Amino acid sequence: MFAHNKRLQYTVRVNETNPGLANLLLEQFGGPQGELAAACRYFTQALAEDDPGRKDMLMDIATEELSHLEVIGTIVAMLNKGAKGKLAEGVDTEAEMYRSISGGGNDSHVTQVLYGGGPALVNSGGQLWNAGYIDSIGDPSCDLRSNIAAEARAKIIYERLINCTDDPGVKEALGFLMTREIAHQQSFEKALYSMQPNFPPGKLPGDPRFTNVYFNMSQGEGDARGPWNSDDNFQYISDRDQQLAVDGGSGLPEVALKADEAAAVTQLATRTASDPASDPMTGAELGAGVTGMDATDPALAQAAARTRRGGPGAGKAH
Repeated sequence: MFAHNKRLQYTVRVNETNPGLANLLLEQFGGPQGELAAACRYFTQALAEDDPGRKDMLMDIATEELSHLEVIGTIVAMLNKGAKGKLAEGVDTEAEMYRSISGGGNDSHVTQVLYGGGPALVNSGGQLWNAGYIDSIGDPSCDLRSNIAAEARAKIIYERLINCTDDPGVKEALGFLMTREIAHQQSFEKALYSMQPNFPPGKLPGDPRFTNVYFNMSQGEGDARGPWNSDDNFQYISDRDQQLAVDGGSGLPEVALKADEAAAVTQLATRTASDPASDPMTGAELGAGVTGMDATDPALAQAAARTRRGGPGAGKAH
């Protein structure tokens, strides 16, 4: 059950309306890294979670993300207040109104006209929100890692948005939302590492022959070594031959076919076989005319002439 409190989690103060900035902030309202996506991600994970501690944490954070959606949506609406009223009442000339709602250099005029300045569930480019932003897979060791990454991405977006405004009240509110992303990352990391073991994700172990192998596949200037491929942590393989057919097989695809399947495949291959010794005339060559062919070849020249005239044998070469 949800119960709404009319007081925001963080006080929002906007010094000056700015439809261009409002449009940019829609990224955190209806964008892939936004608050609605986060709320839906954690809420659906919580519903399916069997561990009581993780379930409680996910539900708490999901509900807080809804409060953040309210904060960012309120900022968007307040930044649009002036333009919303002028657009609805038509108090400016057409040209002046267009300049005022598009002066931010982005698609603010689109969201103003389509949504009347309200916090629509779109990103800053007008892309509709969709559930494809939610990538939960139902395994806590995997989903918690994904959640950590999602909070990290959201923090970066908030940093960029903060750098786009000089409004102190908006900066403060965005700074709060950015900081909460840090807090959530910490909670998810603590929950992840409270599970032992938690790596690799899932239940099945990896094949020990390949678990700690690093294949140096991109070779040349710029090759680098570090803890991600060090000899202390990995078997480092640069030899090209050792990178092929690492299972010890031939490295060629193999499939077992039933007799009728094999016969049909053979028939198909025979019917569609190419003749490597042939050099057939093509429509592209005929369309190029004599200048596009070997003009010293009489047969080609005659074929091109017939094509241009549309006479007998046009389009054919013998």
